[in-house]
Amino acid sequence: QVQLVESGGGLVQAGGSLRLSCAASGSIFSINAMGWYRQAPGKQREMVAFSTSSGDTRYTESVKGRFTISRDSAKNTVDLQMNSLKAEDTAVYFCHVMARTTTSTSARGYWGQGTQVTVSS
Repeated sequence: QVQLVESGGGLVQAGGSLRLSCAASGSIFSINAMGWYRQAPGKQREMVAFSTSSGDTRYTESVKGRFTISRDSAKNTVDLQMNSLKAEDTAVYFCHVMARTTTSTSARGYWGQGTQVTVSS
């Protein structure tokens, strides 16, 4: 299986910055993409940013220009640098990976446990 360990969440003032990190481990054969989702109370979980194996990156519109995703394929890690944070960024942030394990024939999604990001205004 694949395990994801997240870190970097916390409390920050509006306008401040946080850097989230996620490390994937386990019986990984390959990783197609790594990224971040978030879920605020009463809302659906939404994609924030992801990075594919080809190096392509995508961001949800509300974070463009403020967040930057970076992936280290050799270490199976992905970071999310969050700048100019706003109160509406407050949510639980989940690491997500599309990976093929050593016993699987295709890639599937795996989730981290989530890390709380709280932005005070």
